[in-house]
Amino acid sequence: MTDDQLQVLVVEDDLGDVALVESAFAEHRIASRLHHVADGGEALAFLRRQPPYGDVPRPDLILLDLNMPRVDGRQALAEIKADGDLRSIPTIVFTTSAADDDVIRSYGSHANAYVTKPIDLDEYDRVVVKIRNFYGHTAALPRRTSDEPTT
Repeated sequence: MTDDQLQVLVVEDDLGDVALVESAFAEHRIASRLHHVADGGEALAFLRRQPPYGDVPRPDLILLDLNMPRVDGRQALAEIKADGDLRSIPTIVFTTSAADDDVIRSYGSHANAYVTKPIDLDEYDRVVVKIRNFYGHTAALPRRTSDEPTT
């Protein structure tokens, strides 16, 4: 990643989980910009830069919960990966579900990874940092175009 900040879209309806992700990033001084939306419908509007998200940056990474109101993560993942403009964004299903059906369905919809949220707070922190480090340092990500906002 050549940009100084990884743009991460957190799609999560549980504000406690959002706070845990934010805390892990802050505690480890991870150079990233977190954006949060509460469901799959908002995620799709954000990704497509529909109102009120007209000036948002294209995320480098999506952390996607499955169980949300309105448009759940399963529906959002299917739409993201079916969209030629969005499918290259690495999308990590980050959820409490460890159900085989959810894992199989997520990979069938082309999730880049499936991570079950740990119950232990220290392990939760470590998992978030590992995800960010892999996608921020180890993996090569598609480059943003020069006309895309980065803040």
